[in-house]
Amino acid sequence: MHFDHLAALDVGGTKMTATVANREGILASVSAPTPKSGTPRALPDKGIAMIEQACAEAGIPAARIRTVGVASCGPFVHGEGLLCLSAPNICGGRSGASDLPNDWTLIPIEKVLLERFATVSIENDCVAALAGERMFGAVQGEANCAYVTWSTGVGFGLCIDGRLLRGKQGNAGHAGHMLMADREDAVCGCGNRGDLEGLISGRNIANRLQLPASELFGSARAGNPQARAAVLEAAGFLGRALYNLAVTLDMKTFVIGGSVWQHHGDWLHPYVEHEIHSRMPALTEGVAVVNAGLGNRVADIGAFSLVLPEDWAASWRTRKPWQKEPASSA
Repeated sequence: MHFDHLAALDVGGTKMTATVANREGILASVSAPTPKSGTPRALPDKGIAMIEQACAEAGIPAARIRTVGVASCGPFVHGEGLLCLSAPNICGGRSGASDLPNDWTLIPIEKVLLERFATVSIENDCVAALAGERMFGAVQGEANCAYVTWSTGVGFGLCIDGRLLRGKQGNAGHAGHMLMADREDAVCGCGNRGDLEGLISGRNIANRLQLPASELFGSARAGNPQARAAVLEAAGFLGRALYNLAVTLDMKTFVIGGSVWQHHGDWLHPYVEHEIHSRMPALTEGVAVVNAGLGNRVADIGAFSLVLPEDWAASWRTRKPWQKEPASSA
């Protein structure tokens, strides 16, 4: 048996995507809602089943997949020496949120995946996305940059002096939980009040305003005054967070992705940049905010970048598989 295929698993607060690929590029993808009931094994077991489904759709034996890269929302903690997921957007035992029908505190993601695969590499989804963007996307070779996602949650991946920052448990970049405002109504899934994620994430802003995020941002774009005020406030908070990181870490480029930015970054971009550049020009001049070069495949390609052989990477730079749509199902 030749192990000439790889798998990637993107674990988000709302959905998961499993993708299989070979040296030539992406072969098939499968997406499904992120499990939030059952036992704590439900999520990694679902991931394995999705990878096997993607193999079936690609017409390859599932046994060929022995290596998987995982880009997952966090935070992580260690259990039995292996990474466990403890995300407040998924684990009801952590957040106590009414929309999370489980009592999980830890999800043994690495342990369960290693029961099936020989090699498993897991990173925070924003760290993985930044690795992908540095390998193939908008900041190839950039030494001082960050990836930011504005979506169901808010997360960051950080690179300083050419080194991806990970921290003691792989949680470096959780700047979504920096406290930004004394706001009792901005409740984050982690329990914070007034942190960045509590103020601007799609899930939390929808809960706070009792309006689906897509409707809120759509109304703001259309000119509704109340919706526009709420969304521009959110963009301002994001800009201030980026300013804080720029002056703390001497950043050069912020790459932004995630569903909110993908749909509304075109008109929110100047408001975010204004918050960065209106202060401390000695530290903020030249700091750029750019769109993710890998588009809506940034997490998938980021997960692959964790395990991709260098000769495959060279082939992918030529073929640009993220610009092609593989066979997929939901």
